[in-house]
Amino acid sequence: MRSVESFRETTRRSWLSQRTLAFLLLSGGFAFAWAPGAGPADQGGCRQADGILILKQQHILELLCHGKVLKSYQVALGRGGKGPKEREGDGRTPEGDYVVDKKVSTSRFHLALHISYPNSQDRERAAKLGVPPGGDIEIHGLRNGLGWLGSLHRLVDWTNGCIAVTKPEIEEIWKLVPLNTPVEIRAK
Repeated sequence: MRSVESFRETTRRSWLSQRTLAFLLLSGGFAFAWAPGAGPADQGGCRQADGILILKQQHILELLCHGKVLKSYQVALGRGGKGPKEREGDGRTPEGDYVVDKKVSTSRFHLALHISYPNSQDRERAAKLGVPPGGDIEIHGLRNGLGWLGSLHRLVDWTNGCIAVTKPEIEEIWKLVPLNTPVEIRAK
């Protein structure tokens, strides 16, 4: 049978080992969390997105790198309902393949990434209907002065066809998305 002293020593060592392990795990975790470039944008060597996927039905915008999701955001869309944008002023969010063709730092919506809508298919569809296709579609933050709304803005689709995120989200997206990044907008 073990002596009381032996038991105390074993218990003390076990407690110290557990404390040391906890300290190492926590300090290692903090070191990783605070390391420059750590986090989702650094996974797989990706520091910037090489694609954007917008899933309208799910109200999701995904930043992609090599086909994998770097970051995902809930979004508000155009107030015009389902279906692709057909004409200027219909309030719908377009569907199709585009690129980020301009970064707008002086937007009335804090920051904005302008999308190359209309593409050739959009212009063709509008021409068949005898209407202008519209334009000026962006991924943007909330209107200047309304940032306090935060995620509440997603309770209803309110844009004129754009894709809206919160102020902190557009700031993050702005940093991760270079010009000419492909943008795919899907219904589902």
